[in-house]
Amino acid sequence: MAGPMMGGGPGAGRGRRRSYRPMAEINVTPFVDVMLVLLIVFMVTAPLLSVGVPVDLPQTQAQAVSSTDDPLVVTVTRDGGIFVQETQVQIGNLVPLLVAITDANPEARIFVRGDRELRYGRVMEVMGALNAAGFRRVALVAEIPPPGGS
Repeated sequence: MAGPMMGGGPGAGRGRRRSYRPMAEINVTPFVDVMLVLLIVFMVTAPLLSVGVPVDLPQTQAQAVSSTDDPLVVTVTRDGGIFVQETQVQIGNLVPLLVAITDANPEARIFVRGDRELRYGRVMEVMGALNAAGFRRVALVAEIPPPGGS
């Protein structure tokens, strides 16, 4: 007797397609490659983000000042050169430049960085010019000495 076959013969299931099964593992190699490239980029660019005029700052025990707004940085180098951020200016052009940058805001924060080997009078000359221009938030920048060091 011939009857329909129930079960799995050689022709069973030919009309059905196999269902798609998602892969259970994640390929992390591209992710690791991208992270390594970003790490290298950040390692190279991080040292470039600091203020560009090198000076040997004096050391102090005072606490660091915390603030939310970015101050302007005026640097006086060992040879007496004056820089606003990274642009060298003459003492006569310092105040007009700062007034233009700050839109004549007397509350603008200005940090003065002076080399430790510099004459004290040159730093006071810069601070006096800033004070005479009406800037009230002028501060000196110094390094905190390492613990146990002199």
